[in-house]
Amino acid sequence: MALCSSVGALALPSELIVHIFSFLSDRDKLRASAVCSRWRECLFYPALWTELKLRVGGGSNGGGSGSEQTPRLEFLMRKFGSFVRELQLEFAPLDGYLSPLQHGMEAVESDPQFAKDAMVTYLDQVLCVLGSLRNNRNLQKLSLYGDTCILQDDGILDSSYLSQVDQGGKKMKEIQQLFEEILSNSRQLKWLSSAFMLGVVTPCSLASLSNPSTSSLEHLSLIDNQLPSLISTVELERLTNLRSLSLDFCDFTSDTCRLLAGGDRAPLHRLSLLLNGAALDVKPLDGTATEDDWKALVRRSTNLRVYIMAMDVCSQDLLRVLKPSVPLERIHLDSYSTLVTDGVVELISQQYHKTLSHFILMRDDAGFPDLSVNRNEDPLVLLAWRCVHLAVLIIHGYTVWSHNLVAISRLRGSNLKVLEVSEESIDFDPDQSVYMEGDPVHNLVKEVSLGLGRVWHPSMDNSVVLNEPTQHFHREMQSFSAGM
Repeated sequence: MALCSSVGALALPSELIVHIFSFLSDRDKLRASAVCSRWRECLFYPALWTELKLRVGGGSNGGGSGSEQTPRLEFLMRKFGSFVRELQLEFAPLDGYLSPLQHGMEAVESDPQFAKDAMVTYLDQVLCVLGSLRNNRNLQKLSLYGDTCILQDDGILDSSYLSQVDQGGKKMKEIQQLFEEILSNSRQLKWLSSAFMLGVVTPCSLASLSNPSTSSLEHLSLIDNQLPSLISTVELERLTNLRSLSLDFCDFTSDTCRLLAGGDRAPLHRLSLLLNGAALDVKPLDGTATEDDWKALVRRSTNLRVYIMAMDVCSQDLLRVLKPSVPLERIHLDSYSTLVTDGVVELISQQYHKTLSHFILMRDDAGFPDLSVNRNEDPLVLLAWRCVHLAVLIIHGYTVWSHNLVAISRLRGSNLKVLEVSEESIDFDPDQSVYMEGDPVHNLVKEVSLGLGRVWHPSMDNSVVLNEPTQHFHREMQSFSAGM
């Protein structure tokens, strides 16, 4: 390759080398920077680093708290923090610790020192990132996702460790101040997202957002299940061009809904709502948007689509949440101790048959309850029949009869882009086996594949959805909002 020879590398102008390197991934750019000083100079050209996606923590190297990644993070942020335009940062789950949502599962014994080290690392890394961004006036997208194992009050790594490692809250106050500085110095922020970042965002943070960014901001996501709400109607009123919004469901109040339905602002296109059943004791559903509020919002925002994820929410509360006028496109019902009834699935298929495209039903508890009270009218089959736009169907933790699975594949055909059903969820009707020859599993795979028009197999891996449901929501919300 001419670029690798001494003559070719020296002869090419820097602009051409930069253009060639623009086709490399971020990881390969960093590796190539070690070749020579000329390449290093070209590879750290600002135009190559307008977008940065980072995933840190997790203790993946040797099971530690993730502190070994801090020097690398500091290097990247020192190089690119002042001019990067899009930054996505995720704190990976810690190895050996379960999400606080997995309270029904056997948890490993927590190590207090490990927990403290993890919290110290988290604070240092957040300080590093926010400190590097404080004077960045070109920032257009900032997306932060925290590790729920560390950051949730009811998690294994309890937030009480925070007071032990950050006495007087000095670091946390500095983090909050840096975040507000980033907002006040921004001039063209279009995307702002913070999920489970333990105190980074306060109810006063959005007041610091500069006037230019209040006009340019199109997506806002603030989720942490904390009290009080992180966004007030006063601050939301300033964001007149907001097209996409993501909140805790209980923070989507009647006042918020009526404000978004106002005629002096841009129509809303995407709304993502996270409902955590464990938080309903302190954040009740009273005061959330009513049916009339939803009707007014839909009249104003005719292209609005809604994504709801409900975690451990009982069917009674789900029936209160699922208003007829909600333009529901995606719903994810994830539980460990509660049970979704056939009535809820029936209601969803009846009310949202014109809009629903994604239906995810997950449960991780003993037993596989059967939603088919009437074998001739399975609610999942009715869902596939009624919902004309259904493209994604994922089921785990509930019994799915093999003949119903075949019926679903035939009803939806190739329009069902994703059909994921865990192998342990599938059951075979003994009456059907009398009339069928050969292996029932093989016959099922054959029939479903014929119905879908492609090769299909039962799913063997549900860890992405089951182990970190909040992370799944965060990523799904981002793709859902970006698809405006």
